[in-house]
Amino acid sequence: MTDADQTSSSPDAPETDVPATDVPATDVPATDVTATDVTATDAPATETRQNPLNAAAIPGALVRYRTLAWITGIWLLFLVGEMIAKYGFGNDGFGWVGIVHGWVYFIYLIFCVDLAIKARWGIGKTVATALAGTIPFLSFYVEHIRTRDVKTQYGL
Repeated sequence: MTDADQTSSSPDAPETDVPATDVPATDVPATDVTATDVTATDAPATETRQNPLNAAAIPGALVRYRTLAWITGIWLLFLVGEMIAKYGFGNDGFGWVGIVHGWVYFIYLIFCVDLAIKARWGIGKTVATALAGTIPFLSFYVEHIRTRDVKTQYGL
């Protein structure tokens, strides 16, 4: 018997140069793995939440966020004072405070989202942090909590 006789006994089988006896038989069915079959547990350990793609950018983003959180909180307290003066005492001379707070809050939102992207926060944590600039004194508390979490999580 020649090698050609050993390679294929079925007329439908493709012709190969490898004898049929040298091919190991397996009981595992062949599966096609696509990109959608890969789960988060299959990712390498370097791509975890603790190691973002650009870890060097987190300290700068954290400083910007912290600074604007405090500035936003202070201007929000000024806005509360302006509202008390306007509606409690009829003094309309501080209308510009609301405009300043609005622009400062807008910049706070930008820096909040910047830190959220770099630290890979979820949408709920990002929205809660962004809304902290709308309630008096809450921005100071949330800034403290988020700073502690980021510093702990990324070893800063």
